[in-house]
Amino acid sequence: MTFVLIVITAVAAGWSLVARWLERGHVRAPLVLVSAGVVTGMFTHSQIAATLNSETAQHVAEVILAVLLFVDATELPGGRLFGSDPGAAARALLVALPLSLAAVVLLGTLMLPALPVVVLLLIACIIVPTDFAPAETLVRDTRIAARVRNVLNVESGYNDGVVSPLFLFALILAGSTSQAHTPVQALATAVPFAVKALVVGVVLGSSLGWLMITADRRHWMTGQSRRILVLVTPLLVYTVTVAAGGNGFVAAFVCGIAFRYVRRTPARQDEAHAPDASDFSLIEDTTSIMTMCMWFFFGNAAVLALSEGVHWPTLSLCLAALTVVRVVPILLAFLGSHFTWRERLMLGALGPRGTTSIVFGLLAFNALPDGPYADTALYAMTITVLGSVLLHGLGSMPVARLLTGPAPAR
Repeated sequence: MTFVLIVITAVAAGWSLVARWLERGHVRAPLVLVSAGVVTGMFTHSQIAATLNSETAQHVAEVILAVLLFVDATELPGGRLFGSDPGAAARALLVALPLSLAAVVLLGTLMLPALPVVVLLLIACIIVPTDFAPAETLVRDTRIAARVRNVLNVESGYNDGVVSPLFLFALILAGSTSQAHTPVQALATAVPFAVKALVVGVVLGSSLGWLMITADRRHWMTGQSRRILVLVTPLLVYTVTVAAGGNGFVAAFVCGIAFRYVRRTPARQDEAHAPDASDFSLIEDTTSIMTMCMWFFFGNAAVLALSEGVHWPTLSLCLAALTVVRVVPILLAFLGSHFTWRERLMLGALGPRGTTSIVFGLLAFNALPDGPYADTALYAMTITVLGSVLLHGLGSMPVARLLTGPAPAR
């Protein structure tokens, strides 16, 4: 573990020194850390499984996911829950997302008949949620219609929070954390987890948001203390929820929504107390470091997964998840919407996978019993993210230009 920390910190330091120069060539931190993870994994191949499949790795991944969920819930644009176009965002999250999950499970029963449905559901939760780490420039490219970018941004921010309860339900049903062997038994375990998470998330998120506004108005806080409060909020919520026997991921996500709503509502009424964006700079930088760690371990996981050779049915399922299983549900969900067909195709084509899939995949590999189930989950995550890096990281802009066409961006 000491060697791994040395490599991660050294590579992160090297990237920091030349980040601007590298970004001119569209080489970003994830690619650098993945490369370092692959090279390291090739020399430490025998130790990769033990490193990834450890209690320490599981706890680290859990904390990282909790912080990511909180950040995703607090940084969405627009004053409403689903951004500036809540109807379109709801179509993507509440219609297209469930359809994609169901399609992956259905295809999985045909392509991977040896796997039980619950494991296929777990894999669907890993490979379906979108994340813009491999193609972050898309949400800032003004050549893409603003309403398309808004929906993609909201979907990317919310889908991991929507999927995480289902992911944990599938883990419980697979027998990883309890003796639940039926859906009813799994629900009996998962529902109380979710209820406690909702209560803790709402109470602590809204309370801390209100206390921050109150203390700031009375000039009790400093710039540093505000940044520290924002950083420790998801950690506090996660640990309190876990200690209470709840779902820490759901709590962190709900906390982010409540914190954002309470903290920003007074700002619309009194501009003198508008929140300073720098309050989130510490947690954003911390999240960037955490994400770098996840991309490094993804490089390790890629070496471990691909060393066993190509498993064509799983590869086909992952490629389908990146393409047709993404595009068709989006087209169905947006029937009758104000989006043009070109914009609907763009929404379906631009759905990268990244940090969320990596964390879910590592958690599944760690939590599931050793064997084909855990190995397939890791392999599916690896293939999907690698495919997304190629399809969305390198090919996203040509696709966007093709679908944008000569019409001016809105």
